[in-house]
Amino acid sequence: MLRSSFQGRIASVLVLLLLVVIAALYVAVQTATNAAVRAQAREQLEVGSLVFQQLLEVRGRQLHDAVQVLVADFGFKDAVASGDSDTIRSALANHGARINAGAVMMLGLDGSLEVSTDRQISPQTAQWLSMQMMQRQREGGAVFLMPMGARLYLLVQATVNAPVPIARVMMGFQVDEAFAAELRELTHLDLTLVASQPDQADIWISTLSGPQRQQLQAVLQAPSFDQVQTLAEQQYLGERLLLAEGEGFVVQAVLHKSLTQAEQAFAGLDRNILLIALAALLASLGGALLLARNVSQPVQQLAAVAERVGQGDYQVPIAMQRSDELGSLAKALQTMQTGIAERERQLAHNALHDALTGLPNRTLALERLGSAITAGRSTALIHIGIGNFRTVNDSLGQEGGDRVLQQLGQRLQGVLRPGDSLARLVADEFLLLLDNCDSESAVGIADKLQQLLLKPLHISAQEVALDCRFGIAAFPSDGDNVEDLLRRAGIAMQDAAQQPGRMQLYQRGRDDARQRQMLLIRDLRRAPESGELLLHYQPKLDIAAGRVRQAEALLRWQHPQLGMVSPAEFIPLAEHTGSIQLLTNWVIEEVMRQLREWSARNLRVQVSLNISTADLIDPQLPQRVAQLLAHYKVPTEQLVFEITESGMMRNPELALQVLHELHGLGISLSVDDFGTGYSSLAQLKRMPVQELKIDQSFIRDLDEASEDSVIVRSTIDMSHSLGLKVVAEGVEYERCLHLLQRWRCDTAQGYLISRPLAAKAFESWLEQYREAANREVQS
Repeated sequence: MLRSSFQGRIASVLVLLLLVVIAALYVAVQTATNAAVRAQAREQLEVGSLVFQQLLEVRGRQLHDAVQVLVADFGFKDAVASGDSDTIRSALANHGARINAGAVMMLGLDGSLEVSTDRQISPQTAQWLSMQMMQRQREGGAVFLMPMGARLYLLVQATVNAPVPIARVMMGFQVDEAFAAELRELTHLDLTLVASQPDQADIWISTLSGPQRQQLQAVLQAPSFDQVQTLAEQQYLGERLLLAEGEGFVVQAVLHKSLTQAEQAFAGLDRNILLIALAALLASLGGALLLARNVSQPVQQLAAVAERVGQGDYQVPIAMQRSDELGSLAKALQTMQTGIAERERQLAHNALHDALTGLPNRTLALERLGSAITAGRSTALIHIGIGNFRTVNDSLGQEGGDRVLQQLGQRLQGVLRPGDSLARLVADEFLLLLDNCDSESAVGIADKLQQLLLKPLHISAQEVALDCRFGIAAFPSDGDNVEDLLRRAGIAMQDAAQQPGRMQLYQRGRDDARQRQMLLIRDLRRAPESGELLLHYQPKLDIAAGRVRQAEALLRWQHPQLGMVSPAEFIPLAEHTGSIQLLTNWVIEEVMRQLREWSARNLRVQVSLNISTADLIDPQLPQRVAQLLAHYKVPTEQLVFEITESGMMRNPELALQVLHELHGLGISLSVDDFGTGYSSLAQLKRMPVQELKIDQSFIRDLDEASEDSVIVRSTIDMSHSLGLKVVAEGVEYERCLHLLQRWRCDTAQGYLISRPLAAKAFESWLEQYREAANREVQS
């Protein structure tokens, strides 16, 4: 059964391949044949067109020469001058007979018919012919193809001079079926001539049969002429020629070449191809069956061995003594058995272990945790993350980062108790499963691990210090299933990043906080386009002038489900997830739009807005700002960009370049939260800033006797010496404002002056404030 099936498949494949080749060859031959037939037909049509035109020219020259001889004959001119009609008719008939002209006539100078050898030509027809030929002669014609009644003529005309013009002679050949047959004899092409006249039946002269003429008539009446036509079940390639056209008539010719007859010449080639194909099929079938018979038996033996290997038996002996390819296949199969057995062992290990560190992976860790939960054993999880792994990896490279993870895994393995398990979850995160351990005991173990990991690693003669965070969750107190425990240990590890000791037990309720964070992160990117963002404006008081000319734009988020979300909550999330630039772009454009709106109402305010660290190192920021300035036509002196001094430290050179470009646009720059960052005075001097903003932590409880007063006074004096203006934010008490006024601080901002207000409320507040200030000045 197997042998016959295998033989059948080989035979089928070979026959199918041969059929495909033959079919492709047949199609190629047919395509080439058809193309050759049509190309040859087109060439014959072109040649036939030239022959047809030359034949008309030859007949035209004969007519022209004959009529010139006639009008030059002295006796004929004398007869015309004397009005001898019999002599004129005899001369016309004799000269026409010499060249087999179908019609010869003499016309008066006014086109009237005087003498004609064809009595069917009426005076009206002669008058019309004379008018048409005179028009064509003025256009440069000498030979004319025109219908006369129900016949088609090739005509020439000459003037009888004695010595002044006294008459005109017109001579013509009748273009008839004999003319068309003559052209067919010369070119082997069919010819159809059609002369159309209004209110008269068309004149048809053709070598085609009657049914073919009827079908051709429908083709010629169509809007477009198709070169390939089917006439009486034969395909023709045609070419249409416009021979003559005038007032009241059109003469056209169609040359035809039968494609069907031309293709019949290749019928013998088709038969030969089919006979060769049949012989090749029979030979291929016989060869395929013979080949399959010699191959099927060893293949059957190898198939039986492969079936045993598939069942897991890798010790099956293969007894096949052959030196051909099947023998090589048998040896390869024997080698494969050994290789598969080894790979299965390796795959089983790799499926549950990390390739880099050799530690159990996430799958095996969860399996062991699930077993402990099923057995009801108290188990603690310590989720370990490396906070500075990206920095380490960037400084040491990929290979150095891998070595860090390997050494870290070895250190952690060294402190495992019997029954404990260590696994690598993802790139820089490990999970320690502590068997028969509760949260309190896990804290002690985590503390020991922390002390151990504080010692730097030695990588390529470099000391590497790791910033490790430890999150702890325990079964059953923090969860009763694998997913909850692992998630809560991860939440605790992330919370540990905010703790000085880098260690955190899972706190109940953090799942809800985590879900809230995930919701905010998800919705933050669509907030600008969804119309959920809005700006509030907090007035800034010019202390010396007692006027409000500035405000700070503060971002607010009205979440559709959570309500008003504090910037302190969503701004850090935006910075962490990379959405901060979307928010900054929205704030910049919204501020410019609001400034344009206020300007239209004669309200001029300078507005400051915050630029994040990510924006500060974006080289495209100045270009976007320039485009918005041009679009909204906002004066640059109305904008102040506030930057944090700590933001400069991420990439000082690029940040300085961006600041200089912004300053080049005419935008004022301010250093926000001064005193809380890490920049030096040397760094501050390099920055193209015009303003320094003292952080509210120094201002809120400001008192003349406090330590903050020393910092604030010295900061104001230093800033003025550097040519910078000073803004104090967080002003909430009158005593604080009086101190700032005495110390010559330039601007104050805080709740004492006003809370942040929506745009409409800010306008109303500012109007009321200015009215109050004006009344105070007047009083």
